[in-house]
Amino acid sequence: MPDRLTRADLLQRVMRIWLVGRPDTVIGAYWPIKGEFDPLPALHRWKEDGELMEEPQRRRIGLPVIDKVHKTLTFHAWYPGCQMEEDAYGIPKPKDTELIVPTLLFVPCVGYSAGGYRLGYGGGFYDRTLAALEPRPFTVGLGFTNGFVADFEPEAHDLPLDAILNDNGVVWPVA
Repeated sequence: MPDRLTRADLLQRVMRIWLVGRPDTVIGAYWPIKGEFDPLPALHRWKEDGELMEEPQRRRIGLPVIDKVHKTLTFHAWYPGCQMEEDAYGIPKPKDTELIVPTLLFVPCVGYSAGGYRLGYGGGFYDRTLAALEPRPFTVGLGFTNGFVADFEPEAHDLPLDAILNDNGVVWPVA
């Protein structure tokens, strides 16, 4: 994608604007791989904004850690500079930080479709995790405009996201 940096900058802005006024203080995200959009700069800024406003509850960011037995994800506190290690798939994860439970979860979209469905890399980690989490966090997919798949047919285990953001703005739910 030749204009990737421009699109990534636009999506960073969309994220930051979308987060304004949200009540969440614990957000789960992901470490970007294989060209996925990187949500961490916008989330770090969100965290800093909360500190500047002297909010009573500290804002926290969590990154996924794979539970190899159940093939689900748990989320552990992340902050810039925290010690990281690679998981079984070679993806960086926080090392020895506390388990946190997000009320808002940003998930990567390799592709996405109408109805709030996302395409990932086929491991099913997010679908299994979301099916098991109680209460389920508000889920937001992050992807680029060119990731829209018009003829995607979700499978029975696919769970729709609550919202999808791309470099043009909010694309699901359709207003």
